Amino acid sequence: FTSAKLSSLRHRVKSHSDEKRHVCHLCPKAFRTATLLHNHVNTHTGNKPHKCSECDTAFVTRGELSRHRRYKHTLEKPFKCTICEYSSVEASKMKRHVRSHTGERPYPCHLCSYASKDAYKLKRHMLTHTGEKHYECYVCQARFTQSGTMKIHMLQKHGENVTKHQCPHCSTFLSRKSDLGVHLKNLHSYMEEAVKCRDCEAAFHERYAFLQHRKTHRNEKRFRCAQCSCTCSQ
Repeated sequence: FTSAKLSSLRHRVKSHSDEKRHVCHLCPKAFRTATLLHNHVNTHTGNKPHKCSECDTAFVTRGELSRHRRYKHTLEKPFKCTICEYSSVEASKMKRHVRSHTGERPYPCHLCSYASKDAYKLKRHMLTHTGEKHYECYVCQARFTQSGTMKIHMLQKHGENVTKHQCPHCSTFLSRKSDLGVHLKNLHSYMEEAVKCRDCEAAFHERYAFLQHRKTHRNEKRFRCAQCSCTCSQ
């Protein structure tokens, strides 16, 4: 970071400080800046000052509004990978994606050799050390550290007692109606901006169809060595 103004430099240096002088009067949390505190207090009061001009949705922070507009209205993906064709709505997702190329894992576990490329996966990993089990089976009250493990348990142990909801568009079965809704939204909803295959000219307006198509390229050896006849899939 460089600046022609000393005040801007001081503000930047201050932003890197771990000092959290701005304390919330409603809970014990503290923040580095008054703006962060103000946004936090809005989560207590329910105040959402940043309103979308294209729909009735409102948000606590300007950043949340910006993400909403990109996901729902403009479909803009301004953050583009310099190594492959991946692009993202959010800078944080791009940082995680780049680590898939570099192999960087900046979030190490202090109890074992595990390291993760994002903070969420490290947090989930730490549950294996602490033994915390936040997810409870509603049939037998068994508890689990991860939601995925609980879902497997439900299907394996209580298959006859669990109502299964079949997707009307593919062969997927889900144990909860809410999970079916998420599945339909993520895989079968119409996308205005078509997803293009990076290996051929095909384009799809449904993510499920795109993923099924990608499987047809799985064993292709598209990359040929310039020095010999060797071909590779990656």
